Parts: sequence; structure tokens; C-alpha cells
Amino acid sequence: MKVLFSNPPWWGEKALYPMPDGSHQLVHRAGVRAGSRWPFTFFMGNGPDNYQFGSYLPYPYFLGHAATWANRELGGNVQFRDSIALRESYDKYYEFLDAERFSHIVIESASPSWEHDKGVIGEISRRLPHTRFVITGPITSHGEALLDEAPNIQATVRGEYEKGVIKALNGANGVVDFDLLSVAEMNSAPFPYFDNVIAHRYCDTNPRGQQFPHAQVLSSRGCPYKCIFCVWPATMTSNDPDGSGKRIVRQYSADYMEAFLTELVQKYGFRSIYFDDDTFNLGDRHVEKMCAVMRKIGVPWSAMCRADTSSFHLWQEMKDSGCFGVKIGFESGNQEVVDNIVNKRLDLEEARKVAFEIKRVGMTLHGTFTFGLPGETPEQMQDTENYMTTLPLDSCQKSGCAEIEGAPLHTLGRTSNLKAYPGAKMDENYSRETDGQMKFEKMRSIQV
Repeated sequence: MKVLFSNPPWWGEKALYPMPDGSHQLVHRAGVRAGSRWPFTFFMGNGPDNYQFGSYLPYPYFLGHAATWANRELGGNVQFRDSIALRESYDKYYEFLDAERFSHIVIESASPSWEHDKGVIGEISRRLPHTRFVITGPITSHGEALLDEAPNIQATVRGEYEKGVIKALNGANGVVDFDLLSVAEMNSAPFPYFDNVIAHRYCDTNPRGQQFPHAQVLSSRGCPYKCIFCVWPATMTSNDPDGSGKRIVRQYSADYMEAFLTELVQKYGFRSIYFDDDTFNLGDRHVEKMCAVMRKIGVPWSAMCRADTSSFHLWQEMKDSGCFGVKIGFESGNQEVVDNIVNKRLDLEEARKVAFEIKRVGMTLHGTFTFGLPGETPEQMQDTENYMTTLPLDSCQKSGCAEIEGAPLHTLGRTSNLKAYPGAKMDENYSRETDGQMKFEKMRSIQV
């Protein structure tokens, strides 16, 4: 058995982008898949086989963790290839596969990339008809139907997939259901995959203050909140496609994180750490433990947070332990939308106070906002624009609401209404799109 954990290339069309001086620059549409909660495509200046540092590139967390888990469980003969980080062409990717001739290839996919990924699987199957595929990621919410959508799919593994992939590699066929790691298994797991070629390529310029190269890591898995569009808490770390079930959160221990981060910094010379948890600051104890760890590690750090899940005084503690910035998801500036469409359970006035406290202690603040929600009116979207002007943001992200398999938003498309989201409806103002960036580009072009 010879296994590849693969994040295949994802390239789209080329276009000429108008420059301020009247000239045009050739740009390429490229995608990010594994590692992104909402896979999407965007234009970048460099094309295939021409890597340049600086564009958004998330670390493929579940793929990286599962690869080292499989290598331990199978006693080796496992490889990892992040073609998105390599920015390699399809020709280079297929050339590599032709030479290595893997028995199994594990691919993580979601609805924005699935049509593309089926084509990649088909081409590999044409070249290597004996290779079998194990499909993971949010797309596995399709269940049995997925098995017939591309050739040579042996199994689809639902949820986070360390243990499920091992079952498939040991012979399981069809749908391999959720089998999440226990907290004990998480804290005894091998560290996720990095190597000298890809380690320094991952990039997220927000929140402001990142020092590169930086490591993107998770200190926990899961989130108890049930935002309508949020994918991983519904499909990867819990099985809750309609927002009515229980969502679990598991946090890594301080000892595990200290050993992991120490190895990363010493081995690869990372100059900062970014905690890309679904919600890093779930509870004071975890924040305090991670602050203590980062005091020992001694490099600057940042995190994805909520405004209301840790005590007010801990923003100062985070700053004092080296945290230079945080991301906060506000999503909307209209309280009715936040409550009845997103179901975020966030008080926008309290969140504003927290935003000013974050700035007071000296950290940078990146805000994220979602437009084109189901049932959201143009007036409510303008409320979000107005709310943004009242916040002390250093940077912000505006995204189109993406509809991805397994999340409550996708379930809404099949059922027309969901109890937990009474204001959500797919009316004439709602555009069904799986790629949030493309949706936002279309919304802007309509407004212009």
C-alpha cells in the first residue's frame, strides 16, 4: 500500500486586469480548498509553476493532521503533497503521480471545488486505473450519492478523518461515518505535517502585524455556535446539518501545544503563530493556558476569536503574552439579521465595546462580514456598511454568503425553512452560490 494525502491544483480562467496607468495585467483565477472553511477562487498575478509569496494560502489542517496519523498507524509509506502551496500546474502534478503510482489518494473537497475535483479524479483514473480514492471534507455530506460521481472512489469519510481514512485503507468501502478523535487521542496524536518546501508558504496577512514566516495552527476543534453558513462545526467536528443538534468542542492541552509550537519554531524558524481555531477564546481557562504557553514560546501571535466568549480583562492578558491582533466575526451590522438569519447570538453593541477594548490594549483588529444572506434586504446590508464605520477596524473582510454542503444554509435550500433560523428565506434578494468570493464580485458589479 502506498498512500498520498493530496491537495490537488485548482486553476481557473485567465483574464486581463486593468491597472491605474491604463495598462492591463494578466491574472489567473486560482482556488484554495483544504484549510479554508469556505473554499473559493480569486485572481492572482502569478500562474501555474510560478509560486510567489503573499497571496492568501491556508494550511490544510485536517489533511495535515490525518497524514501524520496515517503514517504512524500504517508504519510509513505515506506521502503528503499540497499542490496549492506549490502552485504547481496540472502537468507537474500528473507527472508526479505517474512516477509514484499510489495505490490510494486521499482528497478533501467541498462544493465550490467538487466539479473541478471530479475532473482531476477522472484524469488520474485514466492514467492510473488501479488507483483508488478516499474522499473527505464537507462534500461527503452527499453520502452514498458521491460514490457514483467520479471513477474509482472506494470510500467517502464523513467528518474529521484521521480514524476514518485508516478504516478505508484497511478495506472499508462506501460511506465511513463520523468517528471523531477523543481529547486523549488528540493530545497523543503526532503533530501535523510540515516540510522544508511548504512550511514557509502559508500566508494570511490578517490580522495586521503578522511576521513571516508564520505557522497556522489549531489549539482546539469545533465551535458550539450555529451560524447558518459555517461549515466545519456542522460537517467536520460535529454532525449538525440543520443547526438543531449538539456541537462539540475539544481543546488541545497546554503540554501538547507547547511541544508542538516549540518544534515548529525551532525546526522551521517561524516568527509568529496564528491560531485559526473556529473560536480560539472559548472560555477563560483555555485562553489563560494558551497565553502561558505563548509566553514560553516567545514569538508574537494572533487568533480567530469571538467578541463575547471570554472575560473582558483577558484581552489585556492576551496582549501581554504577545498577541498582536485578533479576527472577530461580526457578520452583519443589523441585530435582526444576526439573531434571526445568522443565529450568531452576538450582541452588536457589546461587540462594539469589545472592539474598542481590543484597540485600547494595543492589538490590531480584523473584522469579518457576510453579505447576501438568505432573507437579508439591501437596507440591512447597508446597516452592515454603516456599522463597520463605527468600529475601530484595522482591516476587514467582506464575503458573499456561500452555500456549502452540510451547513444549515445548504439544508435550508432543500427544506425552505429551519426552526433555528426563522428569518432565513431564499427570496428574490438571495443568490445561491457555492463560491463566496465570486458571489461578492457579482454583487459589487450589480451595485456599480
